[in-house]
Amino acid sequence: MNISYSWLKDYINVDLNPQQLDEILTQTGLEVGGIEEVETIKGGLKGLVVGHVLTCEPHPDSDHLSKTTVDVGEGEPLPIICGAPNVAAGQKVIVATVGTILYDGDKEFKIKKSKIRGEVSMGMICAEDEIGVGKSHDGIMVLPEDTKVGTTAADYFNVKSDYQIEIDLTPNRIDGGSHIGVARDLAAYLKQTEEIEYTRPSVDAFRPDNTDTPVTVEVENSEACPRYCGVTITGVKIDESPEWLKQRLALIGLAPINNVVDITNYVLHECGQPLHAFDLAEVKGNKVVVKTMEAGSKFTTLDEAERELHENDLMICNESEGMCIAGVFGGEKSGVKDSTTDIFLESAYFNPVYVRKTARRHALNTDASFRFERGVDPNQTVWALKRAALLIKEIAGGTISSDVVDVCNDTEFGKWFDVTLTFAQVKRIIGIDIPVEKIKNILTALEMEIVSETAETLELKVPPYRVDVQREADVIEDILRIYGYNSVEPQLKVNSTIQYSQKPDRAQLQNLVSDQLSANGFNEIMNNSLTKSGYYEELSAFDANATVEIFNPLSIDLNAMRQSLMFGGLENLAYNINRKNADLKFYEFGNCYFKREKSTSESPADKYYQEAHLGIWITGNKQNTNWCTPEAPSTFFQLKNHVENILRKVGVKFESLETKSVESDLWSDGLELAQKGSGKVIALLGYVNAKHLKNAEIKQTVFYADINWDNVIQLIKKHKVSFTELPKYPEVKRDLALLINQSVTFNQIKALAEKVERKLLRQVDLFDVYEGENLPEGKKSYAVSFILRDDEKTLKDKQIDKIMQKLIMTFEKELGAQLR
Repeated sequence: MNISYSWLKDYINVDLNPQQLDEILTQTGLEVGGIEEVETIKGGLKGLVVGHVLTCEPHPDSDHLSKTTVDVGEGEPLPIICGAPNVAAGQKVIVATVGTILYDGDKEFKIKKSKIRGEVSMGMICAEDEIGVGKSHDGIMVLPEDTKVGTTAADYFNVKSDYQIEIDLTPNRIDGGSHIGVARDLAAYLKQTEEIEYTRPSVDAFRPDNTDTPVTVEVENSEACPRYCGVTITGVKIDESPEWLKQRLALIGLAPINNVVDITNYVLHECGQPLHAFDLAEVKGNKVVVKTMEAGSKFTTLDEAERELHENDLMICNESEGMCIAGVFGGEKSGVKDSTTDIFLESAYFNPVYVRKTARRHALNTDASFRFERGVDPNQTVWALKRAALLIKEIAGGTISSDVVDVCNDTEFGKWFDVTLTFAQVKRIIGIDIPVEKIKNILTALEMEIVSETAETLELKVPPYRVDVQREADVIEDILRIYGYNSVEPQLKVNSTIQYSQKPDRAQLQNLVSDQLSANGFNEIMNNSLTKSGYYEELSAFDANATVEIFNPLSIDLNAMRQSLMFGGLENLAYNINRKNADLKFYEFGNCYFKREKSTSESPADKYYQEAHLGIWITGNKQNTNWCTPEAPSTFFQLKNHVENILRKVGVKFESLETKSVESDLWSDGLELAQKGSGKVIALLGYVNAKHLKNAEIKQTVFYADINWDNVIQLIKKHKVSFTELPKYPEVKRDLALLINQSVTFNQIKALAEKVERKLLRQVDLFDVYEGENLPEGKKSYAVSFILRDDEKTLKDKQIDKIMQKLIMTFEKELGAQLR
């Protein structure tokens, strides 16, 4: 939300500079995200001046360009080539001198000295759309003859400079969602040290001029609309807004539309109450009905999109059809147009839940819905209506042609909240003794009413615009933010408790693995647990029915809880690759979420469960290339090595695991590590399927490993670190070159070897693979090393040869292997 520094000072007279305001507002809970100096016209028209066209003649080498000389008030006249058809000698014009920067939206264009078809041009004569003061591009701007040459364009167009204060408004502080709301909070803080008040414009001048055009209002759904107010204004003239109003809106980033719409936007940002102006000609029967419509009804909104309504979408209707989605978006036909002469002005309070759900269903986020779904001041609707009506009468003319219609069927609506405050609780939560008088001053400054007082408590009434302050703890938080967090001195003693640390310590192990991966060149990523359900549809690797879907998601891309870390990581990879950073190694610890297929429990929470996972992604080259490091692409075995090192680091014994190849629509050439016996999957790794890379717009190979962290923790629970003496007797290494079928894997060879020789075989390694010429079709060659050792004596050749012969015979029999 943007606040204008100068606009804010209309409601509170302070001498604070923007940086001082930043500190105060942030401390009081309205965190300032940034301060930017802005102008009512982007760039402030710097470098643009009023010029006088002295000469104008056709360009010698063009039939549509003109060669001019222009006096800009200082120095020699400037030669300028101009393409506008209406340029002529004697005109007063706006000139962009060399070095001036012009803006077209987010694009910049710098004026340079140049040659155009052989003729020097030292500037540019501007049209109104080129400098942001209008939309016409029919020709250059021609100013009145008496305009002084050399006047800066900023002075001529009365460009205002101001500071735009960006406030990162939290959902609970919508009371600060306007200039008056910010002034109110600022006054509450400053009142602790000085006499100061904030003010709001008076609406005492509001009077109906006549009651000739009444509009009846019928609220059918009072739960969704507890209060609805309106008034009729006839004879208005739709036109451009006055300069002051356009500048006010421009300073907070809003584009002017027309005088009536601009006034509704102005009042919204002034006091936080959204308003809507209807063309009275579209209010058929002069009747407004607030109701929900049948599910599936069609309605076309201002953006010309046809939307299908939900049965709980609240609508503002005339006697026969819908005109507006209440609190969210106007209709295509019922809004104010250039031909509008009579309007019906709406000011209402809509149920935040209804507005929030409707906005999410239709993926709409407007200034109105932003405020309604957080809860506006229920007692401000009439004031805002009168304020806007007076401004419309002043700026657009017309007469107020009805009394204010105020429909509110709930006598309790807008009631102040009752809260009991205990002084002892204030001390317990804040940690210091704040004098009672100080507490009372703060509460009074926050517009809370002290109903009664005892030595221990205060009975309070809290205004309903503070939708988040309904408990004692909320009031104490308000006291602290005005008292000042920095005013609470830190305690000199530290309280601590002794807690039993569960073994294995998950956090410690996670930090251990994170340190290892980071030391090996990986970067840690953290993604949102919310993702899009479309990732898990039509995939055999995931059950789409197990996806935990979100009611009323923020968007279609955040409508489900993730079942896998993989897709978030692919988004991160794509983001970096698109920015020329293609050699990447990422890891992420995170939870994945699932819905149980069947649950007999009555608790809704038992229908869902979560698993902790570790995801690892590798893509691009192993390391940056330079004169001594040739380009070397990352490989599957690089990933496999990292996974094995992680498992060894945390104490997983590989003899307790079994491996097998996996192929799915998630992996290509995948490998699964599972616990023997139970079959619990410990890790899956492989090439990411090309389909997912295409969907993520990644054009390079990506290797991904998914480690089930919960299963790893369970596996190592009984792991004990034991000591073994260094061997006294030497190892013996023997190599075999085996000619085997393409389908045979190293894991099969290793498993057979360990089965044949359980006592003396210490290690089996694959150190060379050959596939190619001079081998029979369908064959490959593996060079395998075997390390033997006896811990009680030195091995003899006869014993070693016997073991090796036994291994060869087993490989020949079981695998059809041949010695090369």
